[in-house]
Amino acid sequence: MRIVVIGAGAIGRALVSVYAKDPSNSVYNLTRREGQFVGGEHQNNVHAMCIKDVADKLGESTLFVPSDESVRRLASEVAASGPLDRVIVATGMLHSNGITPEKSLKALSYESLSTVFMVNAFYPAMVAKHFIPLLAKHETSVFAALSARVGSIEDNHLGGWYAYRASKAALNMLLKTASIEARRANPNALVVGLHPGTVDSDLSQPFQSRVPKGKLFSAEFAAQQLQSVVESLGPEANGRVFAWDGRVVPY
Repeated sequence: MRIVVIGAGAIGRALVSVYAKDPSNSVYNLTRREGQFVGGEHQNNVHAMCIKDVADKLGESTLFVPSDESVRRLASEVAASGPLDRVIVATGMLHSNGITPEKSLKALSYESLSTVFMVNAFYPAMVAKHFIPLLAKHETSVFAALSARVGSIEDNHLGGWYAYRASKAALNMLLKTASIEARRANPNALVVGLHPGTVDSDLSQPFQSRVPKGKLFSAEFAAQQLQSVVESLGPEANGRVFAWDGRVVPY
């Protein structure tokens, strides 16, 4: 299979490693900054590509996300080798550079809302725009993006985390809408969201003390679970969000 993993955080790196274990797979790891990629022992079938290199040629800032044109050019480079079987967007932001999850309405700001939405919703949407048309048509192909259970409107019983919750809910709607369009053009294409659980990563680090015992997963475990979910998807999965254990996460 030809697989694209976008992102070089803990989950992104682990997904690259999991898929690269099969020597018949060709894995492309697209990262925002040079040097983020860690190929480990599976270097022969992993191709590292830096989105920043493309953006820099255009004279653009990549502080949070690459531009639409940068993503388009990178997609064109990947497409030159043929159709894609799996595309997984493994990026996300909960806190960064003074931005923290809001506990109340008083903490909301245009800056934090726009930044978190840019990373968690708008960027995956731009990736979908340019990469979904590249999905293979001869058999089941999958476009997936990391969502989160806290993005579920139905499951929101605690409140708080306004920007993160709302951005993931927006992502879920974008994926659902894209799944309908993708199916019309490519009956074998699936577009889904993936909830990895709480993973030991920079994103969750400030909040790990609150995680119940046994519910903080290693990136490797989460990646293996997500791979299992993706590889078991059938036609009825299109447009849905799935947790690490294969259960559907309600919108």
